Amino acid sequence: MTREPRWIAGLAMIAAPLLLLTGMLLRLPVPFFFPHQLAAAADHPGRMSAAYTCVLAGTLLLCPAVLALSARVRSGPGALAAVLVVTGLFARVFHAGFDQAALALARHRGAGFATAFVADAYGDAHLFSYLSFTILLGWPVLAFAAWRAGVLHPVQAVGLVAMAAMPLGVLKGTTVLSLVAVAGVAVALVPEGLRLLRAAPRPDFRLVAVAVPVVGLLAYVSTLG
Repeated sequence: MTREPRWIAGLAMIAAPLLLLTGMLLRLPVPFFFPHQLAAAADHPGRMSAAYTCVLAGTLLLCPAVLALSARVRSGPGALAAVLVVTGLFARVFHAGFDQAALALARHRGAGFATAFVADAYGDAHLFSYLSFTILLGWPVLAFAAWRAGVLHPVQAVGLVAMAAMPLGVLKGTTVLSLVAVAGVAVALVPEGLRLLRAAPRPDFRLVAVAVPVVGLLAYVSTLG
């Protein structure tokens, strides 16, 4: 693995669990099911927007983290696990898009309107309706493959399996299982992220100094469309 991917993968392995935990804690006081989540979005829009944004960002960063981990396994099960986990992450991002639309409805049209909309649309079938099994199955397969390859310690492998306990679907609040899942993925990935960062050569800070404002500018431009 070259210098840049090591830094990207290492930072992703550390940041993803922290962002997930932050989002989970921000919405911890709100009951689990979607009517309560939408009512909270209408009453506390800033807090709920931050919570769901942190969870989404953590989910996105799990993708490079998982790809880096599976690349170290170097086996058929590792490749299969990567496909399953990444597909499951895509499903969670898809759910997050629905969350964003529903939360916006709650803010602009009221919690009652948003709740009725979600209740009507909740059972509609879509592609990820048929791929939800990947959200649950991918993590145990990856944990087993990484443990068999000696990439993860048994405790880390068990932590990775715990991610399968994360509730799936749209507008889900925080539960004990959510916190167990986030703690598990932190146990699995954070030590690996620290190891990658220690092994990576020092980054070219001139490149970083140029890249940060360029990325910021591109992010701003992206909001204009």
